[in-house]
Amino acid sequence: MRGFLIVRGLFVLAVVYAAVLIHPLDAALWVNAALGLGLAVVIAVAEAHLHEAAATHVLGGLIGFGVGLFIAKAIGTSLFWANSSDHKVQFFHSLVILVLPYLGLVTGARMGEWLEPAKLASLFRDARPARRHRILDTSVIIDGRVAEIVETGFLDGTLVVPQFVLKELQFVADSSDALKRNRGRRGLDILNRIQKMAGVEVVISDLDFPSVKEVDMKLIELARVLAGKIVTNDFNLNKVAQLRSVQVLNINELANSLRPVVLPGEVMHVFVSKEGKEPTQGVAYLDDGTMVVVDNARKMIGRNLDVVVTSVLQTTAGRMIFGKYVDAGAITMSDPKSSSNGARAAAQA
Repeated sequence: MRGFLIVRGLFVLAVVYAAVLIHPLDAALWVNAALGLGLAVVIAVAEAHLHEAAATHVLGGLIGFGVGLFIAKAIGTSLFWANSSDHKVQFFHSLVILVLPYLGLVTGARMGEWLEPAKLASLFRDARPARRHRILDTSVIIDGRVAEIVETGFLDGTLVVPQFVLKELQFVADSSDALKRNRGRRGLDILNRIQKMAGVEVVISDLDFPSVKEVDMKLIELARVLAGKIVTNDFNLNKVAQLRSVQVLNINELANSLRPVVLPGEVMHVFVSKEGKEPTQGVAYLDDGTMVVVDNARKMIGRNLDVVVTSVLQTTAGRMIFGKYVDAGAITMSDPKSSSNGARAAAQA
């Protein structure tokens, strides 16, 4: 900072000395010195403000000043036919030379941020919003839950159904096995239902990859080309896609994340539907399919019970809840040792 002050002081002295030496005004010595001092101070103040300005704004101002000066010169040259001795013409020339460079300087300085590389690149990009592609695989179409998710609006973007997925669905629908045939036809009905939904864009993609044999790998390649996400409930496809840096929307993971959270000690109302592995156990199921193993409920099959949650076991296949039925009276927590033994037995089953 001290070095800048010394340099500015030397600059002011140099300008004052030049004004005294050259005598730009036909006046006394002190008048020329004052003129030099005033000009030096103005230039130093402008330089201090430029020091704080961003480089892009300074560059923009210089470019704008140059463009304005070029236009002013072009206008002056084009008026060669005008009477240059006329005071009005002289004033007009002076006004053009002063106004246009000034406007260019100010405008260029204000718009200097557009000289940043990111801003310049945005000028050549498509201004339309990017389309988000959601690529459906065969398993998620046959599953059917994707239709409800799309209908509620939680799955946005353009739904892409590859032609090779349609062929696989048709192959399953034409199968000689009645179970496979029904699954394939269900998948085609689900697609037809999604296509008829209002506000949902469904695209049948003809992109194929003849060199790739497996359908899962074709889906991954298509997701790369479209910069989209694969919608599936296939565990293996999910893992392979993640290894290849392709984003996946897994319907099963979504369903698991939406299951109600239960904690040990809470009371649940369940319907005991069958016997458990242990002599005293009964088994119930929640609406989302979660199995509830209930101690002391073997004799209560076919009835609705209030049970106390003792533990929750998360497995690769899903979640299991263990509880204990307490006869009419106070509902208390079961013995932790017995509940853990029941949990181990059910998990082994």
